[in-house]
Amino acid sequence: MNTDLRFFFSTLIRAYLCSSVVLFLCLESFAAEYRTWQTYGGDPAGTKYSALTQINRTNVQRLKPAWIYRCDDMRQRPASTIECNPIVIEDAMYVTTAGLKLVALDAATGKERWKFDPWDGQGGRGVNRGVTYWSNRIFFVTGNFMNAVDARTGKLIPSFGTNGKLDLRDGLDRDVFFMTVGASSPGIIYKDMIIMGSVVGGDSPTPGAPGHIRAFDARTGKRRWIFHTIPYPGEVGYETWSTNYWKTGSGANCWGGLTLDLKRGIVFVGTGSAGYDHWGGNRVGQNLFANCVLALKADTGERVWHFQIVHHDIWDYDIPAPPNLVTVEHGGKKIDAVAQVAKVGHLFVLDRETGKPLFPVEERPVPQSDIPGEKSWPTQPFPTKPPAYAQQKLTEAEVTDLSPKAREYVLAELKKMRTGSIFTPPSLQPTVTIPQFNGGGEWGGGAFDPETRLFYVNASNEAEWISMVSSKARPNMTVTELGQMLYGTICSSCHGFEQAINTNAPSFASLKGVKQRLNKEQILQLLETGRNQMPSFASLSKLEKRAAAAFLLDEQDMETISTADAQLSWATEYPYVATAHHDFRDPDGFPVNKRPWGVLNAIDIDRGEIRWQVPLGTYPALEAKGIPATGTFNIGGPLVTAGGLVFIGAAMDERFHAFDKATGKLVWEFQMEAGGYATPATYEINGRQYIVIAAGGGGKPETKPGNAFYCFALPN
Repeated sequence: MNTDLRFFFSTLIRAYLCSSVVLFLCLESFAAEYRTWQTYGGDPAGTKYSALTQINRTNVQRLKPAWIYRCDDMRQRPASTIECNPIVIEDAMYVTTAGLKLVALDAATGKERWKFDPWDGQGGRGVNRGVTYWSNRIFFVTGNFMNAVDARTGKLIPSFGTNGKLDLRDGLDRDVFFMTVGASSPGIIYKDMIIMGSVVGGDSPTPGAPGHIRAFDARTGKRRWIFHTIPYPGEVGYETWSTNYWKTGSGANCWGGLTLDLKRGIVFVGTGSAGYDHWGGNRVGQNLFANCVLALKADTGERVWHFQIVHHDIWDYDIPAPPNLVTVEHGGKKIDAVAQVAKVGHLFVLDRETGKPLFPVEERPVPQSDIPGEKSWPTQPFPTKPPAYAQQKLTEAEVTDLSPKAREYVLAELKKMRTGSIFTPPSLQPTVTIPQFNGGGEWGGGAFDPETRLFYVNASNEAEWISMVSSKARPNMTVTELGQMLYGTICSSCHGFEQAINTNAPSFASLKGVKQRLNKEQILQLLETGRNQMPSFASLSKLEKRAAAAFLLDEQDMETISTADAQLSWATEYPYVATAHHDFRDPDGFPVNKRPWGVLNAIDIDRGEIRWQVPLGTYPALEAKGIPATGTFNIGGPLVTAGGLVFIGAAMDERFHAFDKATGKLVWEFQMEAGGYATPATYEINGRQYIVIAAGGGGKPETKPGNAFYCFALPN
């Protein structure tokens, strides 16, 4: 062999060995970095990825429950749910229950170590998706308060806030004492601060709090900084609202959670719509920073960049989940990026340092509102890649083919409604929207595999319809009629437009049989003070409260009033209101569009392509007839592992599923007692890998409630 050939082959061998070492070191780095689950979503980047491989494609069929922990506070009515993504610190697991108690478990056995009840035995309602750990303390929110609990004892830490509790209504730069400021998703830790989003009740046409982002001292609860998501005069974005909206406006809140780039010191936030979310005539403009991906300096709250995914939202198209921090390869270069899921089924991939889209985003004309006083935005952003991962229109071509009877019924109903694609505005005429207002993409968000750079996200493909009505009262009404109108205007967004129909809403008490549970004095007191997730309605006039109570108690208060002389608090601010989000189903209760009704997607974010898409879940009644998996409405996120698997509950079949992450093939499932409407977590104790998921049922899928955390492992 001549010298040149020897040099060529020796160079080739060295290059091969070098690349192999680099690959090995990269995989070792992944393995070291992603072996714990100490943070909501697995890590500060929200990847929902684990490098653990003990449970893998070859043995997942042997997976069995290692232990089951049962909560003692499940409710049948209103149906409770559990949406908690557990965290594991050393050998302790921290979870929240159906009644929003905080529990510490032995992560290997499921044995309860301690339980903290922030409600003092009175029972809590609402949802909680997880907790935050820092320096032997656990932070979690119940009602209007953030609790700081000693992780070792389950006792409040008195040096934090006031005797261990921090009132989140304080420190918003506005008086919101009679409003709700809570949080359903946990905050995130940066240095010695906890950075928080919020739930502020901006969905209904009642006074609500702004959704400003805040950082608090993790030791004392003192506010360190605030970012105004509804900008004040002189701040960037102020000009995108009506002049005085900053004084009274609500919403633009981050309710889905946050992620953090520790190296850059940047916290990433996804915000929701402004209130009221179906009529925006009092907030004319683009409305920054509602519906935005925000990058803020974690030290100070200073804005680095923003990207708005919906302009002037009148659909309730909140950003539902934390931005995922990902790395993509474009043009042969690795680029740190942000991947943001959306309710409408879009995935925006943005440069992490600048916010610029890595795939072109087009501003496309969309239909305009025909509601008097509404000035909808003329265009909306559409990413050209990846393609939508959820259905986005319902026309005759997309109508169900489940049976001739079902198709005939739906076609007849559609003739009475407006149809189109996403961003068709609500109207006085019933208007169909798909995906429905819950999504599409929802709060479970996506999971990112740093080995393969595939992004996994589930989605629902179901339709709903909405219509708007005038909130103007007739000149003369009875007190009960006024109560009915008040209920439809203010209460229906949570409880349903018809009195007491929404019997399965997890976050709010059912109103069915309310007169057997509460008397007039108790209802009036609740309207004044609020309770748990229900905000105070102290801003209502005395007459309005009396009227609401009369309607709820089915009293026939026939006293006629002149509405011209009455103080009606809502009608001047919001002249039109929605009649709620209405289910749209065939006569047998199945969705009105063609299958699949729920999907799990694998998206190649290097190329902007969907690698595979498979149905997620099924209806047992249809399965029994031999109909292949249909997919169902689903809520709760995925977990992807280095063992080659994607784990997810989420679907209404109440099963825990494992899919081959390369092909989408369903390789294992376990029938639970209730739906797993939560994101699973995985961890290892003494060399054994475990996977845990809450099976709380209930929730928005409206299946039966459950009380369990299922923890799986391979047999010893």
